[in-house]
Amino acid sequence: MSTFLRILVVGATGAQGGSVARHLLRTGSYKVRCLTRRPDSTTARELAELGAEVVAGDLSSPADLRDALRGCEGAFGVTNYWEHFEREFDHGRNFVDALTASGIQHAVISTLPHAKLLSGGRLAVPHLDTKGRIEEYARSEGLPATYVHVAFYYENFLSRFPPRQQSDGTYVFGFPQGSTPLATVAAEDLGGVVAAIFAESFWYRDKVVGVVGDDLRCDDYAEVMHRVLGRRFAYRYIAHDAFAALGFPGARDLADMFEFNRQYVPNRRVDLAKSRELYPEIRPFERWLRNHAPAFERVLS
Repeated sequence: MSTFLRILVVGATGAQGGSVARHLLRTGSYKVRCLTRRPDSTTARELAELGAEVVAGDLSSPADLRDALRGCEGAFGVTNYWEHFEREFDHGRNFVDALTASGIQHAVISTLPHAKLLSGGRLAVPHLDTKGRIEEYARSEGLPATYVHVAFYYENFLSRFPPRQQSDGTYVFGFPQGSTPLATVAAEDLGGVVAAIFAESFWYRDKVVGVVGDDLRCDDYAEVMHRVLGRRFAYRYIAHDAFAALGFPGARDLADMFEFNRQYVPNRRVDLAKSRELYPEIRPFERWLRNHAPAFERVLS
């Protein structure tokens, strides 16, 4: 069992860090210190009201990290490729270096598979590969850590990939996943898995834990949407090159991500079983969608 008294959460005002901070606070077992660049934000104030200690700091500042880690036995951290791009690796290295210098008992770091390495160079996916490199660096430094690989967010169906109504009334979403199952999870549920890892940290040192709430084919997600929302939905496969050419920022990166999933990740049933073992309340897609049906209806309208 863990003997942590205080845990630092880096990126606490984001989706992953916020989930982790809330779940740790909910256990009542830890003091939680939240590091954020936005200590005056609404999310930061909400965390403070829940009992967190909120401190200002930035992953680009080793001094901020050293100060924030003082007195902490554990830490959770996630870096943000989509905001910082090529600087993400530097942020991850700063975090690892500060953790190593602090003598932390255990860290949980949100990383991802190194697609370029695993595909033998066929596919380069910067937002995966950078986090893969951060994990490799942490391992090379001997950091006592667990690495969580978080699946595609359910919330992406509300933001990045909302179904669009077609002329026949059907709501369609599409990307290059094909018929390979797509592992997904509620970002809100990540914290339940991370809290369980901290509670039994000895067993998860140097391990990768895939955080997955469901693992369905895209056609099956469309069927769940139909069943819950009472409208017609369909998944439409978009070929890799066609998706990459759509022209929005990150289109090629995302096309390569889906292609990596399609070719190299046949399913994540083992990760799904482990996530349910660690956090039995983790929600399958249908239960999450029923919880969020009003938000989904607003997106469709």
